[in-house]
Amino acid sequence: MNIRRVSFDHPDAVKLNDQVQAEYHERYGDGGDATSLDPADFDPPNGVYFIAYDENDSPVATGGWRSQDTNGEGNVDGDAELKRMYVVEAARGRGLARRILAALEEDARAAGRIRMVLETGTKQPEAIALYTSSGYEPCEKFGYYRSYDDSRCFAKPLGS
Repeated sequence: MNIRRVSFDHPDAVKLNDQVQAEYHERYGDGGDATSLDPADFDPPNGVYFIAYDENDSPVATGGWRSQDTNGEGNVDGDAELKRMYVVEAARGRGLARRILAALEEDARAAGRIRMVLETGTKQPEAIALYTSSGYEPCEKFGYYRSYDDSRCFAKPLGS
């Protein structure tokens, strides 16, 4: 697997984002994640967006983080918010999500972020299992879905 830094509006990122949005819609029936995202949110040093490519140079997994500081949505200074973690169905079960997650944590730590935070939902048990097995713990809700009953928020200190 080859992990590459790309822009959030890169054609492969758009393609995989459409796929993850369709999966969110299938699971939640709400049209997908309505969180506002700007491609510039993922521009270094304030964020990054990665795509993993397989041996045939096909995009198979994505993930990004964006800087968040104290705001009216529950974030605190130094947060790196994880967004759009996704592995295509045919490539699941190979540890790709864990590798993307580790690369994102390393990148956010290098950028000076002190805590990685994420929001997921109760209809994504495999995501919750990935995060909790990777050291994430429940935290105060934040972000667009903070008032939703199905929303679950997690955090992990990034250390130095």
